[in-house]
Amino acid sequence: MANERWCCRVCGYIHLGESLPDCCPVCGAKADLFEPSAPLSNPAGSVPGRWRCINCDFIHDGEVPPACCTVCGAGKEQFEPVAEQEKDSGKATMTGDIVVIGGGIAGLSAAEAARRIAPDASITLVCQEDDLPYYRLNLTRYLAGEITASDLPVHPESWYAEQRITMLNGAEVTTIDRSARLVAFKSHPAQSYDRLVLAMGAHPSIPPLPGAELENVATLRTCRDAEMILQQSRPGAGCVIIGGGVLGLEAAAALARRDVRVTLVEGVDWLLPRQLNRAVGERLAAVARGLGINLVCGARIRELAGMQAVQGVVLESGETIPADLVIIAAGVRSNSYLARMAGLDVNNGVVVDQHLRTSDPGIFAAGDLSEHQGTLYGTWAPAQYQGTIAGMNAAGGDAVFGGIPRSNSIKVLGVDLFSIGLVHPDDASYLVFEDDGDTFQQFVFRDSHLVGAVLLGDISLAAAVKKLMETNASCAELLAGASDAREIRAGIAGMV
Repeated sequence: MANERWCCRVCGYIHLGESLPDCCPVCGAKADLFEPSAPLSNPAGSVPGRWRCINCDFIHDGEVPPACCTVCGAGKEQFEPVAEQEKDSGKATMTGDIVVIGGGIAGLSAAEAARRIAPDASITLVCQEDDLPYYRLNLTRYLAGEITASDLPVHPESWYAEQRITMLNGAEVTTIDRSARLVAFKSHPAQSYDRLVLAMGAHPSIPPLPGAELENVATLRTCRDAEMILQQSRPGAGCVIIGGGVLGLEAAAALARRDVRVTLVEGVDWLLPRQLNRAVGERLAAVARGLGINLVCGARIRELAGMQAVQGVVLESGETIPADLVIIAAGVRSNSYLARMAGLDVNNGVVVDQHLRTSDPGIFAAGDLSEHQGTLYGTWAPAQYQGTIAGMNAAGGDAVFGGIPRSNSIKVLGVDLFSIGLVHPDDASYLVFEDDGDTFQQFVFRDSHLVGAVLLGDISLAAAVKKLMETNASCAELLAGASDAREIRAGIAGMV
């Protein structure tokens, strides 16, 4: 009988069906990176039907553990049975009004989790965009023509009705009245709440460049942005992309496939400077050039030139790069304005505790908006994870978010890439192993613990590396017996 559950080894997405998907709708991993969900027997003394992820405390209902945790992606081996006396302790009794502001993955995950453990609560999901919640990660794949607009939504419209989640689309929030527990809108009636989840995400960061207000200067954050870019992306048109991060590179590759003349400008001397060291960044640059992308690294921009519409990008060197379209991919900033106006504690993001509760005990925050122990994650997986925790707690749960190592599991420019933790050691207290062969691998250790890694080309070790870092396991024995990166790789594979 065909297996009907398949787990993406890269991001933990679960696919239901008799056959493998063509690719993962979350991270883009191909079919060969999926594995079937193999049934496991319950350990002795287990309680049939409930399992806890020891990494994130997510509770799974089922006769066997899932192949992967749907919250954090941990493997089935990281699930333990829930003790008999705990079997019913996690059930919420919330029956009031839960309002979630934000239609990204954090907001959607919060609404899903709240409904799962509070079946009688009233749940409203507020989206500023007119579209149903969609896979924002896949906008560059949409630009490339790999998928259509109909492939973007996470759930069909009927799903929200089935889950009894009220959708407010095209709803712009104007104020949050904490004393009256009311959310006011620009063009909708005010909404009362008993618990509120803030998941407004982030907005593109626009550098203070002269000419940034010209026509045909775009960002890529929404479906509407993607549509505008596609309208300007005729074959032979010139496009300059500002920013050599993941979004900039993926947008560049997508437009190059449409025969657009693409130039990518990055201020640092190599690509993906946050995730990669220089050696790997330069290897990736060779791949980019092979796709027809012109790279200008280590360059500063003076201004965007043009009268009404942009016509070029002027560098500090005086060189002008002709452009019919400019895409700014220079990072994001949290949408914290509403939270500040409501009097919540805000630093770079909305400050939350281990339960993702803000300074107001009735308000939670998750995703790109939230700042936990000084960290804003700004990527899909942590936003999904935090949204689930916030939704559970808003519905009366007591789940804990302990923080996770920053990691990126992506396919960029057609190359598999995994990066996690510290990849730029700044002193001699770190032990670094690198192998720059057909594939690249870097492992960074400190005090006998793995604190960072980069895998390029072959990321089959990604899950093992992530587990070692999340469990803070000692690697003293491994380090004592290994002399190079290949031995370290083999040792890590054998430890997990």
